[in-house]
Amino acid sequence: MARRGGRRRGEGGRAAGAAGDAARAPSFQSFVDQAEPGAGAPRVARLRRWMRTQSPRLAGVLVPRADEHQGEYVAPYAERLKWLTGFSGSAGLAIVLARRAALFVDGRYTLQAREEVDTDLFEILQVPKEKPSRWLGEALGKAGKGARIGFDPWLHSLAEIERLAAVLQSRGVRLVPLARNPVDAIRAGRPPPPLNPVEPHPLRYAGRKAADKIADIARGLAEAGEQAAILSLPDSIAWLLNMRGSDIPHTPVAPCFAIVHADSRRPVDLFIDRRKLDEAARAHLEGIARIHPRRALAGAVRALGRAGARVRLDPHRTPWWFARRLRRWGGEISRGEDPCLLPKAIKNRAEIEGARAAHIRDGVAMARFLAWLDVEAPKGRVDEIAAARRLEALRRESGCLREISFDTISGAGHHGAIVHYRVTTRTNRKLGRGTLYLVDSGAQYPDGTTDVTRTVAIGRPTAEMRSRYTLVLKGHIAIATARFPEGTRGADLDGFARRALWEAGLDYDHGTGHGVGSYLSVHEGPQAISKRGTAELKPGMILSNEPGYYKEGAYGIRIENLVLVTEPAPMRGGERPVMGFETLTLVPFDRRLIRAEMLSAAERAWVDAYHARVRKAIASRLSGKARAWLEAATRPLAEAPS
Repeated sequence: MARRGGRRRGEGGRAAGAAGDAARAPSFQSFVDQAEPGAGAPRVARLRRWMRTQSPRLAGVLVPRADEHQGEYVAPYAERLKWLTGFSGSAGLAIVLARRAALFVDGRYTLQAREEVDTDLFEILQVPKEKPSRWLGEALGKAGKGARIGFDPWLHSLAEIERLAAVLQSRGVRLVPLARNPVDAIRAGRPPPPLNPVEPHPLRYAGRKAADKIADIARGLAEAGEQAAILSLPDSIAWLLNMRGSDIPHTPVAPCFAIVHADSRRPVDLFIDRRKLDEAARAHLEGIARIHPRRALAGAVRALGRAGARVRLDPHRTPWWFARRLRRWGGEISRGEDPCLLPKAIKNRAEIEGARAAHIRDGVAMARFLAWLDVEAPKGRVDEIAAARRLEALRRESGCLREISFDTISGAGHHGAIVHYRVTTRTNRKLGRGTLYLVDSGAQYPDGTTDVTRTVAIGRPTAEMRSRYTLVLKGHIAIATARFPEGTRGADLDGFARRALWEAGLDYDHGTGHGVGSYLSVHEGPQAISKRGTAELKPGMILSNEPGYYKEGAYGIRIENLVLVTEPAPMRGGERPVMGFETLTLVPFDRRLIRAEMLSAAERAWVDAYHARVRKAIASRLSGKARAWLEAATRPLAEAPS
């Protein structure tokens, strides 16, 4: 984790250490090509031999992307799917049978999977159109009756296993929990779990004392008639206990488990490696948590079961292992959402003010980056890695950067069409004239997490590029200006972002927006703007607004800002109060890509007002060429772009 550097001369100036020092600092992102195209076949062969040694013999095994905590991001020791298949995305599931194998990914990763995975070895299938249960039934055929498919009970949620088991049972196929992870059984040299220190998260950033949060959760459990809740998501525990870590790349959490009790007099039981806790961390946790080693977890669940406790398990986020263990010892499972999810998603006043401050800081870094890019990229001197490094260095100069919030997506030309492209020394390419460059990046600051995407023209864009960029922009504006009553879900808004694209016969295969944490995970639930976004939007939630368009083999377009759900307010002439969005991100759009005649008068006014707001917020923090660039980049659309 980066240290909070010393003196600063202002957000737009150079921190002590200056640009050269920031550029020379170790990057939070590795660009080393870790692809092992020839490794998949022998590893799968080794796995199949292991399957045959099991008694009774296994017909297949499941290999998910998840770790024991069911989070999206995992430490290197848990990168089992990547080791086996080569796929490096953040969501996926492999199924390996005796003669066939498949990798299931969503629409963000179909192109990436084809590039990273041996397609002679794995069939690449896109969910939700393709379903693992359907593929398994077809692949096993009539001979599959009585077949046993093994899974690691720690790496799959309760709901996932129950859903899959119910479908397979009708085909005579049985899911069986394994005592040892199948990939771990054949993998030599697996990295050990990380042991980075836990840090208290200061109250000025957290906004509420951990004791008050715990009391609220305990009260909710008691009202629901539940004696305890098991927490497996590290970001939920980090939020609840006002602590942060650095075990997971780009996500400031420490993998651990916790049991919260309805009896508010009982401290939270925290299961974590004590070596992560220094004197300051132990002092912070004193009185609010009892520390236990991870190995004590089984005994704690057994004690709940023997006491006949009714225990809340989030069926979509809790490993299946807990349900089996609790049932074995006589406990009662109460199915319900992780009790920390909603209060964590609804930011308090301190977190909201922190987010605003973080986005001003981030906007300054982005403006300096885009100003530099406009000068250097057309010369043919900038490649994808150099651009990503430059952006990180400029963020470091704020003196507040703790980490980046995910690997920077730095995609030139056709790489921009790979939704979650990761540049490496092998794939690195120059930003060429006449192409589009897509940069999706974010930062972890102690007061907030950022995530922003801009698509930039390098040289003169084509008419098609400008037209399709403007269609994406229209969708972005539709979300930014949406007004909606209480009870509205993200799914109700998703179509707003797609309408202009749909009317042109176009679309994109990812959600329009995900939740964002407060110096926590850049992908946070339960809120989302997507076809499957069923959670109601609440004031204080932060989400992304990121429609896109991707032309395979040519270019990609995505425009992303973070937005804050506002409090309900009456509208003139209306009958119900409505909520809306406050845009937090402060970064200009590329005016060269906007066809103003395709925008309505209201849409043009919104772009001009947004650019005026960006200029007002960050211009005084810039100087010289960067300030001149910002003034030009935020001129009204009626004026010709420079």
